[in-house]
Amino acid sequence: MAVSIADIKKLREMTGAGMSDCKKALETSNGDFEAAVAEIRKKGQAVAAKREAREASEGVVIARTDGKFAAIIALKCETDFVAGNERFVGLANKIMDLVMANKPANLDEVLALPTEDGTVKDSITAQIGVTGEKMEVGAYESINGEVTVAYNHFNNKLSAIVAFNENGKAEVLKDVALQVAAMNPVALDADSVPQSVKDTELAVAIEKTKQEQVAKAVEAALKKAGLNPNLVDSEDHIASNMEKGWLTQEEADKARSIKETVAAEKAANLPEAMVQNIAKGRLNKFFKENCLLEQEFINDAKINVHQYLENAQKGLTVTAFKRINLNQD
Repeated sequence: MAVSIADIKKLREMTGAGMSDCKKALETSNGDFEAAVAEIRKKGQAVAAKREAREASEGVVIARTDGKFAAIIALKCETDFVAGNERFVGLANKIMDLVMANKPANLDEVLALPTEDGTVKDSITAQIGVTGEKMEVGAYESINGEVTVAYNHFNNKLSAIVAFNENGKAEVLKDVALQVAAMNPVALDADSVPQSVKDTELAVAIEKTKQEQVAKAVEAALKKAGLNPNLVDSEDHIASNMEKGWLTQEEADKARSIKETVAAEKAANLPEAMVQNIAKGRLNKFFKENCLLEQEFINDAKINVHQYLENAQKGLTVTAFKRINLNQD
């Protein structure tokens, strides 16, 4: 049947679909708007299935708080063009409205929240039919606390939420949310770091310490023998420097012998207590760089975040935080 431009425009306003898709849906449904909307949703399902394997690396991140509850969602798509689309951003905000009203515990609960399309998942599928791009809620985080704050970076790609044990000055709470966004801490404090992570970091620190101590001993022995350590630090360099005439065969052989002998002797006689002390120092540095309360405060490197909060208000501290960043940190 022939459909009018007015009906096509009406369906477009209802669904956001392209003019040609609206025209085809109305023709297929003989002008029945309800059936036409269902037809467009079917198209979205087909496109979603077809693009399932595609990577959705763009999108928007939104954080909000209502006082004691805060949440972040990342609605993802394939291109920055769609990420800036008014309907796409509107869908992200609509999902966040539902999140704040229902306070879901996890991503599955977010996707199951009811909408006029059925669920959030259904609404995303319908929007896929409009844009022709893969879309998904790529991440969802929420926290609870006595008071919470939310920070959204200007590019809509990065957000952070922080919970505190008590209320404080707005600028102080915001400063800590900015710290989370900027410095990407992995834990609240050293006690919050999983033991498996501590064990791994300590093992890495021990191995790195041993390698450094062996390397120092080898370098000292080479210098004592009158050899430049930089000319013999690898077999490729040895071969290259011999070709250039910077090393003789005798010097190359001597360097190889020293490196092998001294390295073996030093590795076998490393003081365990010294290695452990240096490695623990490295682990403490890891905590300082990666634990929120122990990080240097971004606005004053002379103090850490714990000290900043304590100076601002005795007893004020962070109880939880979350961060989502669509860009690579």
